[in-house]
Amino acid sequence: MLKYQELKNKSQKFLDLTSLTPEEFEKLSLSFKKAWREYQEEQENERKSKRKRQKGGGRKGTITKIEDKLVFILVYQKTYPLQVVQGELFGMSQPQANHWIHVLSPILKAALAYEDQLPSRSPHALGKNLNNYATLNFQIDGTERRRQRPKDKKKQKEYYSGKKKAHTYKNNAVANATNRKVVYLSETVPGKTHDKKLCDQEEITFPAKALLDKDTGYQGYEPEGVITFQSKKKPKNGALSAAEKFINRIFSSVRMVVEHVFSGVKRGRIVKEVYRNLKAGFNDLVMGIACGLHNFRQEFRHPLETINLLTLAENGYFR
Repeated sequence: MLKYQELKNKSQKFLDLTSLTPEEFEKLSLSFKKAWREYQEEQENERKSKRKRQKGGGRKGTITKIEDKLVFILVYQKTYPLQVVQGELFGMSQPQANHWIHVLSPILKAALAYEDQLPSRSPHALGKNLNNYATLNFQIDGTERRRQRPKDKKKQKEYYSGKKKAHTYKNNAVANATNRKVVYLSETVPGKTHDKKLCDQEEITFPAKALLDKDTGYQGYEPEGVITFQSKKKPKNGALSAAEKFINRIFSSVRMVVEHVFSGVKRGRIVKEVYRNLKAGFNDLVMGIACGLHNFRQEFRHPLETINLLTLAENGYFR
């Protein structure tokens, strides 16, 4: 059975199983404990009117320690095993593993919210939220995740992505090009939905004079008050000039930032492999958690160095 006390001294194995270092885990566990206590309080309030036995009665769970609960859900997010395998790893049955997966996932999301690492999900409030960033250089792109082929013919058509030649879920995401965090994540939609159409439906707002890099999938998408950059699209039955190809290569190298961000998000195999969970809304929940974990790792491992110009001036740096 996997336990935190046995894993924490094996740093490489701990990283492979959870996507976090032991130091990062310790930091996140503080917020996870807070979220767990709130969950327990909510459950206790619901049980008060229906309680038939004393508080603390009943069978005790297999995972008793908070740290082991966090390990449980991080291992599931990172490795995405079959639930029967997850149960074997933690000494429980498949139904018990299923129960804990759906209990602990919202608690992990709440813990990441306490760490202020979750991306914004409100397109109309995004412009106000992004004003808090030191730089207003953003990149937008769509990302798709494969899902199991639906049995219903109507859903098969709805979820089939011609681009990926598979049935997928899709999200639009906005990344900050400076700190490489996901600052906005759209709702999860069927893979057939076009990137620009999803943007138009949500009416995403940006701060005035923000810089926005976008690819040709967002042709014609020009948010009000935003300076946009986009590579030149090859004309139908035509060709690009040598100068246009050169400029496109420059744009591609700049846009590698958002691709690296998606690579960090999909470190969790639950958003990389074929998604197979059936609970409604869970596919959107795990994508938000994956973005939050990426942001958490990014801040912990690559903190931005802050420069106080006033302090430098007082010390005579500009003389």
